[in-house]
Amino acid sequence: MHIRWYRSQLSPAVHVYQNGQEQGAEQMLEYRGRTELTRDAIGKGSVALVIQHVRASDDGQYRCRFKDGDIIQEATVKLNVIGLGSAPEVYMTGPEDGGIRVLCSSGGWFPKPKVQWRDMAGVKLPSLSEAQSQDGDGLFHVEASLVVRERSVGNVTCSIENPLSGQEKASAIFLPEPFFPRMSPWKAALIGTVPVLGLLLIGTCYFGWREHQAKEKEIKKMNEKAGEREKARNQKKEKLQLKEKLQGELKQRKALYDEDWKKALLYPDWRKEHFQQVAVSDPERRENSKEEAPDVTLSNKKGDGNIMILDREKRFTSGRYYWELDIGAADAWALGICEEYTDKPHKRYIVLEKKGCKYRGLTYGPNENFKEESLAIEKLPQKIVVFLDYEDSDLSFYDMTGGTHIFSFTEVSFSGSLYPYFTHNSMEL
Repeated sequence: MHIRWYRSQLSPAVHVYQNGQEQGAEQMLEYRGRTELTRDAIGKGSVALVIQHVRASDDGQYRCRFKDGDIIQEATVKLNVIGLGSAPEVYMTGPEDGGIRVLCSSGGWFPKPKVQWRDMAGVKLPSLSEAQSQDGDGLFHVEASLVVRERSVGNVTCSIENPLSGQEKASAIFLPEPFFPRMSPWKAALIGTVPVLGLLLIGTCYFGWREHQAKEKEIKKMNEKAGEREKARNQKKEKLQLKEKLQGELKQRKALYDEDWKKALLYPDWRKEHFQQVAVSDPERRENSKEEAPDVTLSNKKGDGNIMILDREKRFTSGRYYWELDIGAADAWALGICEEYTDKPHKRYIVLEKKGCKYRGLTYGPNENFKEESLAIEKLPQKIVVFLDYEDSDLSFYDMTGGTHIFSFTEVSFSGSLYPYFTHNSMEL
């Protein structure tokens, strides 16, 4: 019996099985150590090829040739390799053509992905430019730009979709109206009115000079002084109107953010307005603390490491809270919440963990599955603010030094009492 899996030519092949054993001499170099033939039903003429550590180059057509004595049969199958890349990074690069230029980039896609911009209403926006390249592994990196000229657009979203699976990843960015280039209203008004005033002044001087030269000179002086006073009044009025307009635009932008703050991951200082602050203090200073926010202390009880425990009468069972912690340059720590239940003896931990240069998000409880998500964080955060939204089951972390979003737990649910948790060690789970 002779079984041969191959691509465009019989030899060298992807995998060869003959005389009851694997034939490695005829195998293609790129498939060595990655293929395996399942022989459970080989007596019935049924075989399957397993390819491990899939690469982009594995995409394409495969042929299976089966020979037993004088019986020869072949079959063809097409393998589609799908690579789901990273979440797109979206950021502003600066003003351009009367608008703001926004850039979107992502890598690790296969085959070539589709890029689409959309505004807050879901309306598609055309890209200004788009470039795609392949790395050494054959995966695609895409970079697309967009120039937004409408001040009322608000959020723009960049989504990248795999054309085979239909899976997509998207990221949004908020574009404040004051960031758009503009021409001052008083300058535009001055450009239009100065020529008209000049013509009127010339005509008045001309006719006045013909009647009486001396009188014309006096009138000219009086008109010039009156014009300067009027100009000063107009400039003062226009500046006041411009100030009021800018304040109104800032108020409107703040109102738009307040209406949709849950979707925005930017501006942690604005986000604080929707949460109640929880003060963090050392155990020795707790008795002297007089802050109105619920007091949080560090407990040294065995079994919990350094756990920040709220006053039991003010534990979290509802509402929105935030607290800040200066982590410093510690080599290992875990920061988040601990959930206790009245009807269960165990606890659940939901934390952001640092161990060396590696970060991960952890959800762990004795009676539930351990969940872990590795994070790519380039700049090491040293001062972190934690936002807890009990009703929306949201736990978010921000770097207060740079004002940037670090990570959010959005697929968790709360049912017990929540307490802030912190330990100077990693979670040994």
